[in-house]
Amino acid sequence: MRSTTQRSGTGRHRKITPSQTAKGRMALFTVAAGAVSSAGVGGAAAASLQSNAPATPNVQLASTSNPLEKAQPELAEAPLDAAPQVLTMAEAKPVTNLTEQLEKAIEASVARAAADDAARAPSVSLPAVGVLTSPFGPRWGSFHSGIDIANANGTPILAVMDGTVIDSGPASGYGNWIRIQHEDGSISVYGHMESLDVTVGQHVVAGQKIAGMGNLGFSTGTHLHFEIHPDGTNAVDPAAWLASRGISV
Repeated sequence: MRSTTQRSGTGRHRKITPSQTAKGRMALFTVAAGAVSSAGVGGAAAASLQSNAPATPNVQLASTSNPLEKAQPELAEAPLDAAPQVLTMAEAKPVTNLTEQLEKAIEASVARAAADDAARAPSVSLPAVGVLTSPFGPRWGSFHSGIDIANANGTPILAVMDGTVIDSGPASGYGNWIRIQHEDGSISVYGHMESLDVTVGQHVVAGQKIAGMGNLGFSTGTHLHFEIHPDGTNAVDPAAWLASRGISV
């Protein structure tokens, strides 16, 4: 004989009626259908909005000022898709007169160097380096019209100023002499030279070597006899003439 035992508490079975089960299933189906419907409508609406939206136009910002237009108007007006401009290049030609050009460049360089040397050259030069052994004035019962500068044989003798050689060779009493006429009309005289480096008609500049010191003619030792004639005729004291031009003997 089966006995019936009633359970109590949380373990007690609850009696479920068919009507409650049907209602639960209907509610679950309704929620799921609503979710699917909402998703479909949302996607369709989004797709419809995207397909029906007007195309966004290309917007170009207008510039209030165009620096290119100010600099080169023809470039500013050119279309953006225009073909690139091809520049015309000068045709490369071989140099056929390179030697001639080189010679001219060398000549120009030499001329510039000569002009520079001339600009640096002194306008007045001491005629020779040495010891003043005899001044200008009376001497031995006669008049000494120049000064004597003594030094070793062959000591360079220099032109005192720019000028043209009017005499170069033997002369009575001088042994050998040189006379130079200068641009201001004055004449300088050099005597007793052992060697001569210039000829008549030659142009010389101040400080240029014109001879070598010697002991020829009426001479008692190797020296230079130097005279200066400012007016071309009358001699003056060369020491004073040189001193007035900043040169001491």
